[in-house]
Amino acid sequence: MAKLHDPSSGSLARPSGVAPPGAVAPDPLSDVLRTVRLTGALFFVWDVSWPYATPVPDGRTFAPIILPGAQQIVSYHIVTQGDCWGGLIAEPPERLEAGDILLVPHGDAYVISSSARLCAEARVEMQDSLVFFRQMAAGELPFVVADGGGGDVSTHLVCGFLGCDVRPFNPVLAALPRLVRVRPPAGGAPDRLRSLVEYTLAEARAPRPGGQSVLARLGELMFVEVVRRCLSETPAAQSGWLAGLRDPVVGRVLTLLHRDPAAPWSLEALAGEVGVSRSRLAESFTRFVGQPPMQYLTRWRLQLAARMLADGKAKVASVAQDAGYESEAAFSRAFKRFAGVSPAAWRRGAAAGATPRKR
Repeated sequence: MAKLHDPSSGSLARPSGVAPPGAVAPDPLSDVLRTVRLTGALFFVWDVSWPYATPVPDGRTFAPIILPGAQQIVSYHIVTQGDCWGGLIAEPPERLEAGDILLVPHGDAYVISSSARLCAEARVEMQDSLVFFRQMAAGELPFVVADGGGGDVSTHLVCGFLGCDVRPFNPVLAALPRLVRVRPPAGGAPDRLRSLVEYTLAEARAPRPGGQSVLARLGELMFVEVVRRCLSETPAAQSGWLAGLRDPVVGRVLTLLHRDPAAPWSLEALAGEVGVSRSRLAESFTRFVGQPPMQYLTRWRLQLAARMLADGKAKVASVAQDAGYESEAAFSRAFKRFAGVSPAAWRRGAAAGATPRKR
């Protein structure tokens, strides 16, 4: 098998924590979610009476309050009773019914309201929003938040806010649009998300020691289940990383690359593993994922390196070797070209709680 050649890379070592060939390894979705530090930040139940319009500011404004150091805040809201409207600020809203999920994966400002008209009129009151998030993060508000205009009609939602890494490379978030509406399973199919919601409500009604940790993990599990539902609902003809997981050729290649990213993969070797021609593999992979297989592999290796640097346990030279580079200098050039800062600067930023942005 020929080694992957990058102008700044050399022979490929095996990154720390990567399963050897033949070992049971995580699927690509689990692999990405683990590597990008998905972390439960805030999670509560919202019982809101009509009329109401609640705008939420850009995630960058309240990330330092609820999860310092998070590169991005992902928000999701599950309607458990009633209906409402939700959408990005200044854009047409979606009508949400019981069982629906509103996912805001890129930290955009958005609004949830009792009517489409109130959504359109909503403006973010920054100070009020930041006060709420500060009080919630400090534990000064109850888990079940009662709010709204006091009318007879009400909506009940489970609200989750999580932190995750988006730089230098997060293919899951990159594959999602700015706003996602997810429907409940059709035809009486099992609803695992509903089971998680019921578990969460039971935990909130009868608090026990360790409850905050349980609720945070449940928040993460709900987000993963939401992404899995997005995956199951992705049309076969649609492109994107999540759609690629369902394609028999692209999904198999993604599994191979994530199972053993340090292997000396080449386009020819991957095509041989999945039993298709190099041209078909290159075309299919690029159509779904948006980049050729070798470019994706390089980016994923450098994401793994970024994770190791942020953990702060290994020297840059060791990270370079684990990422498959023959020298620290070659790795540093490749990392800076990809992430916009040097490995050392990336590590310092992570230690300070703010990963440097690309210049």
